[in-house]
Amino acid sequence: MKKALLLATLLSACFYTHAQRAPVSLASSWTIKLDSADRGVAGKWFDQRFTRVITLPGTLDDAHIGEPVKTDTSVLSKDIMLRLSRRVRYTGAVWYQRSITIGKGMTNAELLLERVIWKTDCWVDGKPAGSAESLIAPQHFSLGKLSPGKHVITLRIDNRKQHDISFNDFAHAYTDGTQIIWNGVIGRMEISDKGYATFAQIDVTASLAGKTATAAIQLTSRPPGDLYLQHRIMLAGKTVKSSQRVPLRSGTVQQAKVNLPQVKEWNEFNPNVYTWTFEVTDRNGKVLDSRTERFGFRTLTAQGSNLLINGRPLFLRGTLECNIFPIQGHPPMERAGWLKVFTAAKQYGLNHLRFHSWCPPEAAFRVADSLGFYLHVELPLWSLKVGEDTATLRYLEDEAQQMIKNYGNHPSFCFWSMGNELEGDFAWLGGLVKKLKKQDNRHLYTTTTFSFQNGHGKTPEPSDDFFITQYTDKGWVRGQGIFNTNPPDFKTDYGKAVSGTTVPLVIHEVGQYSVYPDLKEIDKYTGVLVPANFSAVRHDLRKKGMLGLADPYLKASGKLSANLYKEEIERALKTPGVGGFQLLDLHDFPGQGTALVGILNAFWESKGIIKPEDFRQFCGPVVPLLRFYKAGYTNTENFEASAEIANYLDKALKDELQWTIATQDNKTLFKGTLGTNNLPVGNGRPLGKFTVPLHSINRAQELTVTLKLARSGYRNQWKIWVYPTQPETKVTGVQFTTSVDSALQLLKAGKTVVLNPDTAHIQGIDGRFAPVFWSPVHFPDQPGSMGLLINNQHPALTDFPTNTYSDWQWWDLVTRSRSVQFDGSVTRQDPIVRVIDNFFRNRNLGLLMEFRMGNGKLLLCTMDIQHDLDKRPAARQLKSSLMRYASSDKFRPSQQTTMEELSKFFK
Repeated sequence: MKKALLLATLLSACFYTHAQRAPVSLASSWTIKLDSADRGVAGKWFDQRFTRVITLPGTLDDAHIGEPVKTDTSVLSKDIMLRLSRRVRYTGAVWYQRSITIGKGMTNAELLLERVIWKTDCWVDGKPAGSAESLIAPQHFSLGKLSPGKHVITLRIDNRKQHDISFNDFAHAYTDGTQIIWNGVIGRMEISDKGYATFAQIDVTASLAGKTATAAIQLTSRPPGDLYLQHRIMLAGKTVKSSQRVPLRSGTVQQAKVNLPQVKEWNEFNPNVYTWTFEVTDRNGKVLDSRTERFGFRTLTAQGSNLLINGRPLFLRGTLECNIFPIQGHPPMERAGWLKVFTAAKQYGLNHLRFHSWCPPEAAFRVADSLGFYLHVELPLWSLKVGEDTATLRYLEDEAQQMIKNYGNHPSFCFWSMGNELEGDFAWLGGLVKKLKKQDNRHLYTTTTFSFQNGHGKTPEPSDDFFITQYTDKGWVRGQGIFNTNPPDFKTDYGKAVSGTTVPLVIHEVGQYSVYPDLKEIDKYTGVLVPANFSAVRHDLRKKGMLGLADPYLKASGKLSANLYKEEIERALKTPGVGGFQLLDLHDFPGQGTALVGILNAFWESKGIIKPEDFRQFCGPVVPLLRFYKAGYTNTENFEASAEIANYLDKALKDELQWTIATQDNKTLFKGTLGTNNLPVGNGRPLGKFTVPLHSINRAQELTVTLKLARSGYRNQWKIWVYPTQPETKVTGVQFTTSVDSALQLLKAGKTVVLNPDTAHIQGIDGRFAPVFWSPVHFPDQPGSMGLLINNQHPALTDFPTNTYSDWQWWDLVTRSRSVQFDGSVTRQDPIVRVIDNFFRNRNLGLLMEFRMGNGKLLLCTMDIQHDLDKRPAARQLKSSLMRYASSDKFRPSQQTTMEELSKFFK
């Protein structure tokens, strides 16, 4: 009996030691021939031999093959600013060929090409072996039986558009805007012997509650004879469950189900990834085919307006990934490239990536699995005429099946949209969603990632599990529609806009705040793309004598952008019924008119705008939140605030909530505690209020309010400004006027003047607090500034506390301003407060400047500091600071101007 048991154990063990024959790699040198005129098929080029050599995996761009692209960076033109420039470009068919030698014959050879644009035809030894056209999954070709010896593989890859999937070729699966329309193969290239019983598809469904895993197995064929299935499940390199081999049933459809004594859940905090290896063997235990699938035990559901992960509330802190990889011009196909992306996103507090109008390769899913990222994946579709072409619809349905087949088991594959901002046949889109949900319920679905089509976009579609929008029929859910029109307050959330929403709402493409180009980034472009757009901006600044402003512009516009992102994110976190946000973007988007909207650059690297730990204060799993009425106060008012916590850990907290108010030199003026609280997972729970009288503050100050959890250390901070309410300072020797004519006469008489003309009389540009939306090239008909660059060390601002960039205390002043333009003026000027013009114009703009005209001295302020000062403490304080400066012996302007030059600034 013991001998029999030992023999059975040895036989069982040996079933796992027989290795399937390793694939034959085709990564090597290939010969090629270009065929833009499509002569190759008729000319039977598959029977010819080529001489030009290229390395695959790779692209023509890697090999510098194609028509050279000429760029002129001496002119800041729309064409040069549309996107990064390719060094070479080729569109059309290319023939690739190489010989292989097989030592042992193959009974059922299959060729795999991972990631191709777009259509591939294949021949082996001159015989057709099929065609494929997936943009998002490996392409497969059946080569049949291959005898031992030499064989010739010929590929014809055509990167021309095969289906109408995109508006203006913007969809990121096929575009020159981010990745490029390359020709080649960029992933695995291999031939495998699939034998006669091979795995076609395995769909794994894991039940966290039931502690079971079920595999629906589809075989390519089931030949007669004794065949067996064996499998094992592993976690962290250890076997947690293995099966004895069992006979395969008749037919190609099989099933395996495993009960586990205990399971470990998958989420962002515990990214436990299981592997399940399946093997088909013959009666002697020889492995005929094997396949390993990755999966996790996670339960993703929508309950009313809430997202739940494993029964707990989930809030998505996301950004977009638009196929932006400016060195290669295509997505990375290996772990290292994606590890850089997801690690950067995680450092900045994110747990979610949306792949806009494309699906990433296997390597991305694997890294996301291991780091616990919740992925939103889309069909390769950004169309305004969905449904008009039946061949395109069939193609999209096929791509959907490829997504399930190749990536559906990954626990990180959580959310699925049919495409970006779709318009057209919503009946067809809804039908596709219903079909996919019935087939594969492991993901949550939405019909479209927002839509501008009338009757859509503001409310969920009937088939939606979740809903992505920038506004509902009750109002905006992002700052784009608010921050330039409403005075800043920090009590508001989006509760009114989301009320009544029946499914979780995720906020669409939050931010899009343009940041000035980082010209130091130019040297990073060592690959297939050239930053001609950046170089053109540099040339324009140099020509205008403004190149030294590039780095200060970057920092100042970036700080403003970070502040706006903070308020966007906190408003979302304060709103019950919001399931998350998707930033556009944490990193730059170098296409669509150079949309530099990121805190990070296109390489997922810091621009020096904000540290990751500071960003995580307001964008992380636990965020202390404060509601208060405004940014600017007088010292006769109280500062009143109410506190709450957004806790999206996988557990409740119990902690003491402390608050402080401190000066810029870190002197604590006020402090207190709101006591120890139980903090369940979720948001929207008030934790207390505090009130601080500000009468003890007798000079203008910037203060920092801090909210902190004492034990766990989570903290968040906000700035407020407090101004004294003493009567306007009486100064001597200075004339304040709003009349240009009066100012000119006073200056002619040698007087000292503070001129604050009515903005309607200024020949300039209307003030705007928030920066350019998305891109000044892509959306040219918008107010064009990018915040302020402030000389905060200038004595004119001694009594007006400020940093070097726009902050909330400038909102009222900027929105009631009109900047002066110095271009074309002989009066050179370095304004005390400069408006950062957008990088497509680079005008020299100012709001606060000083001049000498003869013996007269002028301080010119084109922000309104004359009206309603009893209701505008920041404006009153700025006026006071300017008047004191102008009356002091520090007011010694060096820049000379004339009456004629000064008059040009006014209507």
